Amino acid sequence: MLSRRHLLTGATLLAASAAIPRAWAQAPTGPFKLDPLPYAPSKNEPHIDAQTMEIHHGKHHAAYVNNLNTALSQNAEAAKMPLQDMLANLSKVPESIRPAIRNNGGGHANHTMFWQIMGGSGGEPSGDLKAAIDRDLGGFQKFQADFNTAGERQFGAGWVFVTVSRDGKLALVSRPNQDTPLMDGQRVLMGNDVWEHAYYLKYQNRRPDYLKAWWNVLDWNRIGQRYAAAKAGTLTI
Repeated sequence: MLSRRHLLTGATLLAASAAIPRAWAQAPTGPFKLDPLPYAPSKNEPHIDAQTMEIHHGKHHAAYVNNLNTALSQNAEAAKMPLQDMLANLSKVPESIRPAIRNNGGGHANHTMFWQIMGGSGGEPSGDLKAAIDRDLGGFQKFQADFNTAGERQFGAGWVFVTVSRDGKLALVSRPNQDTPLMDGQRVLMGNDVWEHAYYLKYQNRRPDYLKAWWNVLDWNRIGQRYAAAKAGTLTI
């Protein structure tokens, strides 16, 4: 007989699969592709389990890429644009594909950033990035607390971001669904995904626990590189 734990696990997996955006059975070709994770799916254990990483990257992110390419197959001119420019100029994208570009282009940009900044061992930032956090966000401890609070307060699905300007100024913002500050012409230093598919297998409805644990897998060297790239004008997504 199946145990109650097995039944619950199966139900949770079905729920997670149902939440995946619809993607074509055979991935369409197009200008965008799903890069492999830059580390093993188990790298963020025990804070983010390997199964969540595999589903999140290989199913959810893959669906955003496939659906983005499908939408762009309807407009050759839009398909030529870099993703950050496409998202910053959604009003110029044909109305017939604009919702698909917003949702799936935003999802692709957000998740590409998300994988890059994890796989580390947590700790605290240093150097210029630490100085910027102290200056603009009230120091690391206050920044962590404010970031976690923003994540807890985000109703339903969405993201919490830190934006970075060309002069290195930081700001904390939240966005619903797969919206991104790129849509406002800003650049994203880092961000956390608070959609349930990012944490539900391990944390169920305990989003605050997930938010606190996430800091243990950040790669501050990589985030520092993104900060330097933003100041140099070379940061894209």
